[in-house]
Amino acid sequence: MKKETLSPGRGRGQAEGGRCLALALALALVSGASPAHAGHELPFYPGYYPQEIRLETLTPAAAVPLLKNGTLHAYIGADPFAGGRLPANITAVESLGGYLVARLNPAAPGAASAEARCAAALRVGKSLGGPRAGYVPHPYPVTPYHPDYLQQWDLAQSARAAVEAVPAVAALRLVARGPVAQRLLKPSKERTTEPKEWDAAIEEVDLQSLLAAHAVGAAGSFAPPWLKEGWFHAYLLQAGSITDAGGRQAVEGLYRRLVTFGYDGPAERADIERRLVQRLAAGCGRPVLGYTVRREPFNSEFSQGIENIAWDSQRGFDSEIFVRTAKLKDFPWNGWMKVGVAGRPAAAWNPVAGFTDAPGRLLWAALGDPGLLPAPYAGGFVPHRAVPVQVAVAGPSGFDIPEDAVLPEPGTGALLPVGQGKTAKARVTYRLWGSAAHDNTRVSAADALYPYAFAARWSVKRAAGSPPEYDPAVEAATATARQALLGVRLVKVDSEVRRYSDITFTYVVPVVEVYLNAASTDTQELAAVAPPWSSTPWHVTALMEEAVKRGVGAFSAGEARRRGVRWLDLARDPKTREELGAILDELARRNHVPEPLKRLVAADEAQARWAALREFARRRGHFLVTNGPYQLEKWTDTAVVLQVFRDMNNPLGVGSYDRFAMPRRAYVARLTARGDRLEILPEIERLEKFLRQYRLVREPLGSRGAEDKADLPACRYVVLGADGTVAAAGVSRDVQAHRLVVEWKGRLKPGAYTVLVALALGENWVNPEVATAQFRVEAAP
Repeated sequence: MKKETLSPGRGRGQAEGGRCLALALALALVSGASPAHAGHELPFYPGYYPQEIRLETLTPAAAVPLLKNGTLHAYIGADPFAGGRLPANITAVESLGGYLVARLNPAAPGAASAEARCAAALRVGKSLGGPRAGYVPHPYPVTPYHPDYLQQWDLAQSARAAVEAVPAVAALRLVARGPVAQRLLKPSKERTTEPKEWDAAIEEVDLQSLLAAHAVGAAGSFAPPWLKEGWFHAYLLQAGSITDAGGRQAVEGLYRRLVTFGYDGPAERADIERRLVQRLAAGCGRPVLGYTVRREPFNSEFSQGIENIAWDSQRGFDSEIFVRTAKLKDFPWNGWMKVGVAGRPAAAWNPVAGFTDAPGRLLWAALGDPGLLPAPYAGGFVPHRAVPVQVAVAGPSGFDIPEDAVLPEPGTGALLPVGQGKTAKARVTYRLWGSAAHDNTRVSAADALYPYAFAARWSVKRAAGSPPEYDPAVEAATATARQALLGVRLVKVDSEVRRYSDITFTYVVPVVEVYLNAASTDTQELAAVAPPWSSTPWHVTALMEEAVKRGVGAFSAGEARRRGVRWLDLARDPKTREELGAILDELARRNHVPEPLKRLVAADEAQARWAALREFARRRGHFLVTNGPYQLEKWTDTAVVLQVFRDMNNPLGVGSYDRFAMPRRAYVARLTARGDRLEILPEIERLEKFLRQYRLVREPLGSRGAEDKADLPACRYVVLGADGTVAAAGVSRDVQAHRLVVEWKGRLKPGAYTVLVALALGENWVNPEVATAQFRVEAAP
């Protein structure tokens, strides 16, 4: 089977009318949709705006003329204009790129002393100077791009003040590691090699590389819910540099409390986060100097550009939200979007532990459809396919887990009944919005439950000589979910009717309960621990498992190296495709069903699944089937074409996430803090549109009379005692007479306090304006 050859990019003069007619006919023929009345335009379009997305590897230099002439719509992963002025038809967005850290020369005098290392780190930070293109001096690992920045704000300001207080220093002998570091140091032409004697190395740490081990798919949605939190990034960045045994033990104890929900309420949690980050930085084993900013341009020209764009605060355009919002200006829900990518795709394409490089992450963002979308400008999630409708936290006696709930057995994955007398700390109820997979099989509850069995099966290390049914990448990626999970129960299968104009759609909605050994007041975080969903149908996952067991490849790059096999790729490697086809034929002949699913999948369904996958592979030339909004159409070594998958059984589509396209902010105009109450007079940004132009206008809340719900800001607050410990923390949405109010009467002990306040509008917590106030709580008479 040969790799397909891409045709040249389509021109804008193609027959769009013919395309629209073909699309309308295809939509009318999709099963599960009620027919439209003659002469009516379909009022609901599943899938997202472009009908085709072309991802092409381009150098920054090659991207510049294409952006300028409008033939390239966006460039992902780098700034081809190198921080300079943008052309008139180009706009850019910014996101967190990573960190600059110092590695101090261990041979330098006094390097063994923590005090000497910290003093040296201050001098290095001072020598780098102020902000430059792509770099912000910020000697603290929690940045304004982190959702927990407010909790750490005062500590970050103190760290910055310490650097500013350092007197001007003599030139240091610095070594640069990474493009941003090299631009900052500006080596002379004579200095073509690193100095033999050096004081410190300035190293650039890419954030997504730092998170890679925790963000793999693992056939489900099991990334830790704190994946975007600053304290978690600080731990990954600095914990390995702690050499003091006592310090390492203290750090691990605090970290363990956070990841096992070992705290009582948001105040104690915030306090533990602060202590953890301070402990991590204490020895200056890997001091943070600042953070890097990724600037990504897009073509905003009036007719040929794109609009309605959302991006992620830490992944930029390389994210799920980008492909679900961006649309071409001249095509409301069609057209061909061309995106340039800075790097060549190198990671394998498999949904378990592949797609780990930047092009792969973008490709998977379009191919996969997770249960929960990462919130683009916050740290939580947006309900997507697995919608949590109830999150309940038990009292001291816990929730009784129903006897018919199941729990996967470690090592085998068998979904065994939990039995009698088991209790849980929390219960999350989800409604699952299934649809068709790319091979036109119907997504079922079995697809949503199989990731639990898969994680349990592939996370137990086997004895030497045993079949290769273990991958350390799967073990690491699913650890949080496996440790918290106590039971899963399919409650029922509902049907839900939605009406669009005069057309009715009926959706099949499984209802699933998940029982957890975790309790938290953060219900969003609990719902993200172990959601029942997979972007990959069970039969595709089973095919990959059989391939790995037979030595065709390995799920992860590390395990492929260790075993001396290929990194499993479902599309690009001809030999792998041939071997996958042979395995598929065998599984189809015996209507294979994985043992954990024997009670959920009938033989006729298994037969239909394998037949559909075999036909898909024959037509498409690959095995990369998901239930996502785009499907893999063609590829070369440097380009990929994705076609929209408009399935009428998918309730999400055009416009679902438009609210994220133009993030707005809220500000504190006046802050009044007393011993019993906090009052904030907010100002908010409003969006004013004219044709295809828009601007943000800052106005007091209530200046236009009654407020729309979308215009009501939220207030996050942290109350610090005189000793710096967190006395209270939380979020308030209580609006009274156009003021945000926080009541804390009786919650605080007598004494002096400082409150930190930040406002958010439309779930946008990025780069907040932080306001502070001091107040006292007097003792009761």
